[in-house]
Amino acid sequence: MTQVLLDLFNFVKKHDMYPAELVQPMKEDLTKVGFEELLDAAAVDAAVSANTDTLLVVVNSVCGCAAGNMRPGVKLSIQHDKAPAKLTTVFAGVDQEAVAQARKYFLPYPPSSPSIALFKEGKLVHFLERHHIEGGSAQMIAANLQAAYDEFC
Repeated sequence: MTQVLLDLFNFVKKHDMYPAELVQPMKEDLTKVGFEELLDAAAVDAAVSANTDTLLVVVNSVCGCAAGNMRPGVKLSIQHDKAPAKLTTVFAGVDQEAVAQARKYFLPYPPSSPSIALFKEGKLVHFLERHHIEGGSAQMIAANLQAAYDEFC
């Protein structure tokens, strides 16, 4: 039994949890409005370390709260007078290396999908965890993010 679990863990670790054709429209929901996909650890490191202004990192997900609340809320938030200088996204269950690296920058917050992180000059200044997203409306998420943009952007 232990070997079966180890084999399953290694399979999941080496393969995406979701087929590319399933998640592509969910990725495009953000990339079409200017978000850059970060696909590996190096891209995450480069985005955070090279950032001398503000950076938004969205951990996208297949879950219903990402589709119904988070992505619409994030898109609404960037229509504000102030917005982050750079918009990026990683996809939980797909861009596993990038997500794992992004989560290192989110500490002390535990892993959460979906989630939204705002950085200023490479430092985490605002974070929305899944429990802030699920059950909230897109307008509530946008308002929360816009208040952070007003303070940090």
